[in-house]
Amino acid sequence: MLLHTALRLDVPVDPNSPQAQDWLRNELAKPEYQAARPTWLDVASKTVQDWLFSLFSSPKGAAGTVLLLVVVLLIAALIVGAFVIYGLPRLNRRAASARRALFGSDDTRSADELRRSAADAARAGDWSLAIEEQFRAIAAALDERTLVEVRPGTTATEFAARAARAAPALAAELRQAARTFDEVRYLDRPGSEAGYQQLVALDAELQRVRPAQEAVVA
Repeated sequence: MLLHTALRLDVPVDPNSPQAQDWLRNELAKPEYQAARPTWLDVASKTVQDWLFSLFSSPKGAAGTVLLLVVVLLIAALIVGAFVIYGLPRLNRRAASARRALFGSDDTRSADELRRSAADAARAGDWSLAIEEQFRAIAAALDERTLVEVRPGTTATEFAARAARAAPALAAELRQAARTFDEVRYLDRPGSEAGYQQLVALDAELQRVRPAQEAVVA
């Protein structure tokens, strides 16, 4: 019996025979072989690695084109994500100034330019124009400093109310300045040197106000 078994082991096994295939299936069914089988994660990782390798081993130029496309798509996704999370960026100061509408009059002048215009009108004795220009200078200055954002359609009274939120101690002066502006601008009342000087003093006081919060939309 032992001799017969030994003779069987010495005889080469035909891998195509059904018995050899059964032996192979039985051997691979053992726990140690099953434990060594790759998981779905191993297969997925291998697939990704093969894809990356194919990019660098592809014909000249193809890899660079694919990588460039991937980078562009990633950058675009990041930009879209930033817009979704943080919203659209604010207009810069120069662009905002170019589109500023100051109480019914489109004006691209800076606050300093409006102050000089008001001073020129005062020297000429045109107190109504001096008051209008000085009040616009106040609004432009607060807009430039992002204390109050001036938008089209804002009235002088509305602006004064919102500016008072940025400078509560000057709320009464701001309301009076708006009334003075409306009187000479819309009611055709004559301006006065006293009214102009009050606006100049208010402008000087507001220049000492420091931002304590984000811009108040007017």
